[in-house]
Amino acid sequence: MKTRKMEISEIASKIDPIVGMRDQWYLVTAEKDGRVNALTAAWGAFGNVWEKKTVTVYIRPQRYTKQFMDAAGRFTLTFFDGHQQEMMYLGSHSGKDTPDKMEKSGLTLTHVDGEPTYEEGQYVLVCKTLYRQAQKPENFIDPAFAEATFPDHDYSVMYVAEIEAAYEIEK
Repeated sequence: MKTRKMEISEIASKIDPIVGMRDQWYLVTAEKDGRVNALTAAWGAFGNVWEKKTVTVYIRPQRYTKQFMDAAGRFTLTFFDGHQQEMMYLGSHSGKDTPDKMEKSGLTLTHVDGEPTYEEGQYVLVCKTLYRQAQKPENFIDPAFAEATFPDHDYSVMYVAEIEAAYEIEK
């Protein structure tokens, strides 16, 4: 797989920082003890936090990938041009229940900067967790919004991560 390292600031011209994460989806992937797991995500934001170029992602506590993220302290975000079916599969199957989930996804696992990503991807961000915090219902200003967003009360954990590197996967 051939990649082109991009300036981190270039990612905003490739992925709309307001709606791109929601509309395009992406995979959050982490590795722990030689095993890789991923989930499909659509919530997040790009920004500048603590003088670092950052991404914020939200992971529900029951997601198996969360264990991998917490153990590794690093993860990737991989954005695709297409591949919705594969991302739907990864978002609807748990690696805990389906140990060969990654192989069954139809995507080709590879590594960039020692972190897992996919040959079929278009852009990959290598991220280092700086901060994580569980969301709490009492912190939502509008309780109706919290109830509508989290009807099962499985509030997400927010991860603020430094974007260490950005790559375009060349085809």
